[in-house]
Amino acid sequence: MDQTTKPQQGTITEEEWAQTPAAVQELVLSLIVRVQELEAEVAKLREQVNRNSHNSSNPPSSDGPEVPPKSRKRPGGKRNRGAQPGHEGKKRKLVPPEEVKESHEIKPEACRQCGHNLQGEDAEPYRHQVTEIPPVVAEVVEYRLHTLTCPECGGETRAELPEGVPQGAFGPRLQAMVSLLTGRYRMSKRDAAEIMDDFFQADPSVGSVCALEKRTSEAIKEPVEEALAYVKEQPSVHMDETGWYEANQKAWLWVAATSQVTTFLIRRSRGGKVAREMLGEEFQGIASSDRWSAYNWLPVSSRQLCWSHLIRDFQAFAERGGGSQYIGEALLFKSDLMFQWWHRVRAGTMSRSDFQLKMQPLQQSAGQLLREGTTCGHKKTAGTCRNILKREAALWTFVRLQGVKPTNNLAERQVRHGVRWRKTSFGTQSETGSRFAERIMTVVATMKQQQRNLLDYLTEACEAANWNKPSPSLLPLTPIP
Repeated sequence: MDQTTKPQQGTITEEEWAQTPAAVQELVLSLIVRVQELEAEVAKLREQVNRNSHNSSNPPSSDGPEVPPKSRKRPGGKRNRGAQPGHEGKKRKLVPPEEVKESHEIKPEACRQCGHNLQGEDAEPYRHQVTEIPPVVAEVVEYRLHTLTCPECGGETRAELPEGVPQGAFGPRLQAMVSLLTGRYRMSKRDAAEIMDDFFQADPSVGSVCALEKRTSEAIKEPVEEALAYVKEQPSVHMDETGWYEANQKAWLWVAATSQVTTFLIRRSRGGKVAREMLGEEFQGIASSDRWSAYNWLPVSSRQLCWSHLIRDFQAFAERGGGSQYIGEALLFKSDLMFQWWHRVRAGTMSRSDFQLKMQPLQQSAGQLLREGTTCGHKKTAGTCRNILKREAALWTFVRLQGVKPTNNLAERQVRHGVRWRKTSFGTQSETGSRFAERIMTVVATMKQQQRNLLDYLTEACEAANWNKPSPSLLPLTPIP
C-alpha cells in the first residue's frame, strides 16, 4: 500500500493523517496489509472446513452430521422419496404348482363363527409357499491315476487326468463361488474359506483361495480384453478414477462405463496415458468426465463435462459471498432450469428440438456469467471460471448430440464397488491381485448391466479354461436398441 494514502476506514481526517509521523503511518499501513492477508487466509480456511459433498468432490461418506443429506427430489419436482400414489407394489411370485417339491392340502374342520363341521373343496385355495435351502455338501469326485510298469523296459508310467478335469483340488463352480465371495462381496480370503467350509464343508485353505482367484483371473482375461476393445468403439463412454493401493503404494482405479459394458483398470498413474489406454488413441466417441487434466488430450468436441461436478462448483461459488455469490446463485438457477427441461425430454413430455431451442439463450447467459466470474474479485472462483471456459463447448455436447447425458453419474455409480473394496481391503497386495480385482469388477458390473447370472457366467468361464476352450463373451448377447 502506498504510504502517502491514508487508511480507507476510520474517523481520521486527511489533515490528521498528514500530521501523523511517518513511522506510525508505516506501522498502520503494514498492519492493514497484514489484516487483509489474515482475512484472506481465514476465508480460505473457512472454505476448507465447510467443504462437503454439496460444494466439492468430497464423497458423501465424508460429510459430518451437520451437513444435511442431498434432496432426492428432481430439480423443481414435488415428489417425495419412496413409492408414489398409484404405484403397483411388487410381491414375491409364486412358484408354479408343478415345480414345488411337495404340497399339502390344509382344510378347516369347523366354522370359525359357529363351530359347525365343514366339508367340501375350495376351487382356488390361498397358496402359501415356504422356500428353504436343503443341507448342501460339496461332492467329491476321485480320479485314481494308476502307475504301471513296462514289462519291456521297466519304465513306470502314471495315467494322466482326463481332459476337462481341473489340475487343482476344486471344480469350476466352487472356484467361481470363491471368486465371487472375494471379488463381488468383498470378503477377506479367510472369511471366504470359512464360508465355503460352513456352507458346503469344502474346507479350502487361505492359500487355496488365492490360487483360485488367480485361475479365475486367467479364465476371464480374454473376455475382459474383448470388453476393453468394445468400449473404445462406443459412441458414448463415461470415465472416472478413484484412489487405490497396490502393495501399499498409491495407485488409481479407472473405470470406463457404457450402457451395456463397464471396464476397470488399476494403474500407478492418474495421468492421460491411462485414459488413452482405456479409450484408445483414435477414440471417435464422446467421453463424459469431470475436468481432470488426464482427459485434456481429447478434443473439446469429443467431451461432455459432468454437470453434477459443475453444480458443486457453483454451490462453492455461492458460499463465498460478494460477487462470487451472485455468480454462483445465478449459475445454480440456470442449472435447475436446464435439468427441469432435460427431465422432461427424458420423460417424453418435451421434444428434443424444443429443448435445443430453449437451451440457446440459457447457454449464452451461462457463458456470460462464467466470463463475469473471471473478474468477480474472488481468486479461486475466477480461476475455476477460466478453467471451465477453456472447455465451454463441452458443457453443451448433450444438447447437440442425442445419446449423451449431462452428468457422469453412470461412471460414479460403477466405481462405488471399487471404493467399498478399497475401504475394506486397503486395495491389493500385488500386481497379480490388481489384475484379478480389475477383471472381476469388469465382469460383475457388466453382468449386472446385462441382467445375466454372474455365478453361471463365471462357472462357464472357469469350466472353459479347464477344457482349453474360449471363455464366454462379456459383450451384449443382443444388439443394443
